[in-house]
Amino acid sequence: MSFQQNRPNSFSYLPLVVKNLLIINGLFFLATLAMTNMGINLEDKLGLHYPFSEKFQPYQLITYMFMHGGFMHLFFNMFALWMFGNTLENLWGPKRFLTYYLITGIGAAVCHYAVVYFQVQPTLNVINAYISNPSLESFQVFLDSEHLKFSNIEMLNHFNETIPTFYNQAIESQNYSEALRITVDYMHQFKADFLNAPVVVGASGSVFGILLAFGMLFPNTMLYIYFAIPIKAKWFVILYGAMELFSGIANSPTDNVAHFAHLGGMLFGFILIKFWQKQNNHFF
Repeated sequence: MSFQQNRPNSFSYLPLVVKNLLIINGLFFLATLAMTNMGINLEDKLGLHYPFSEKFQPYQLITYMFMHGGFMHLFFNMFALWMFGNTLENLWGPKRFLTYYLITGIGAAVCHYAVVYFQVQPTLNVINAYISNPSLESFQVFLDSEHLKFSNIEMLNHFNETIPTFYNQAIESQNYSEALRITVDYMHQFKADFLNAPVVVGASGSVFGILLAFGMLFPNTMLYIYFAIPIKAKWFVILYGAMELFSGIANSPTDNVAHFAHLGGMLFGFILIKFWQKQNNHFF
């Protein structure tokens, strides 16, 4: 998409923060490729894990914004950052723009994992209840339940690779105490894998915050979807936000997009802009 030449600021050069964000994101992507070739999973280190995961680190709240799942993921985020971020940084200045970028990125993560908490909690409750009071009968019920189907394929493979031989041998030899110990060990490992599984990467939360800001501050600027379909910025933002909300609620099992992170970036952006407007009505 593109927008008309009646935009409020010149784009003859890249402002400082936008330029450096483009460079840093590009360097992180190249580093990810290089580390992958060396057998090091940089996404696992710098991507944002679930806060109750053993792999979570506070610095991931910042580093996850500079990690991307592939070239197209990087390209579209950086294109939107360049396209809309230039106008905002020229308006706000580098300090305020960077503050906005980071806060919306962190806000996106908070909203995403707030939703994840309610999604994973029923399964965690079942796991913790089993560990507290294990039985072979309830273990079989768990294996047949939706809780296992809710987890990812790696966890299923972990069960298929680690449990059957020793578990079945213990059952066949009627060593039920050993079989029970195996199931408890498995459930502890399953819990760790389950909490480690969600990993968020990308600048999309901040980018959606930037898009929201552009729509609020320049609502009647014309955008062109696919460089052909005209739409005012305010309607584009509303439409995009509604699509993200619908996709987030639909929660398709084949959809690996963090829709509520996008909405979180927009929500925190809206709150921050309103706060700034209240603090200084003449700034905008």
